[in-house]
Amino acid sequence: MTRLVGLTGIPFTDVFNACATAASAIQQTADTIRLGKYDIGIAIGTDKHPRGAFTDDPAKLALPQWYAQNGQFVTTKFFGMKANKYLHDHNISRVPLAKVAAKNYRNGVMNPNAFRRNAIFEEEILNSAVLNYPLTQYMFCAPDEGAAAVITCRADMAHKFTDKPVYVRACEIRTRRYGAYEVHATSAPLDEDASPTAYAARAAFEAAGIGPDDVDIAQLQDTDAGAEVIHMAETGLCADGEQEKLVADGATEIHGSMPVNTDGGLIANGEPIGASGLRQMHELVRQLRGDAGERQTPGNPRVGLAQVYRAPGTASATILST
Repeated sequence: MTRLVGLTGIPFTDVFNACATAASAIQQTADTIRLGKYDIGIAIGTDKHPRGAFTDDPAKLALPQWYAQNGQFVTTKFFGMKANKYLHDHNISRVPLAKVAAKNYRNGVMNPNAFRRNAIFEEEILNSAVLNYPLTQYMFCAPDEGAAAVITCRADMAHKFTDKPVYVRACEIRTRRYGAYEVHATSAPLDEDASPTAYAARAAFEAAGIGPDDVDIAQLQDTDAGAEVIHMAETGLCADGEQEKLVADGATEIHGSMPVNTDGGLIANGEPIGASGLRQMHELVRQLRGDAGERQTPGNPRVGLAQVYRAPGTASATILST
């Protein structure tokens, strides 16, 4: 990376935090600028993932090799289990899953950078092959390759570079606590604790001095359609169980009251894990500046929320505003 940006001798830190990599890079860049150590920084995310589902060496999580050899160490299994439990606990049908996926495919059609730029409709999504119930083939994102970069600077310098500055109000990262059911867990506790997403979102809202009701637009981790539904509540944008009506009423559409993943999210863009969090920043900045073209949300949005989640239990919440 230092070669690609010109071999200028500037400090460079390599960050890897799986799906939360980009958020970690944004947090480190913004925080060091706030400390007064630097004036301008750049966060770069890139990834090239092989074809197929996300998997890894189970030994990294102190699990035996047979756990992978018999097919259990695949992330889609856990996404399905978590979604199934959540839908059951909160009396939500599978219909919102198809609606969320269809929305994100539609939004991707309008995004020239999207990986998938073809609309797929609800019926086809519901009737596609079940991979891990209740999730079907077209409810999942796909690993792919991609890159993104975000430049940040001191707030008092921003108007030197743009007449539409967007400010990083908060960026908080939290890890799971005992009792949280997360990806790659081999069991679920009877008394389940909140997800790290809930803790990260609360911390970010507190740091920014605002609440979920102040958010005009959101980018949520939609590794699968169930994740977007779950993260709507975990970030405080709605209560558990309200998602079915909100999605049915079109609240999360581009012209809805709570636009979510206006660029198509991971479902349309795929997930190059080092870059996807910066893609969220890119979309929020364009929306908050009013530069999102046919994807532009109405009403002059002023506050954006970005949330990412990494297995096996790290999440971040970032708040941007004009």
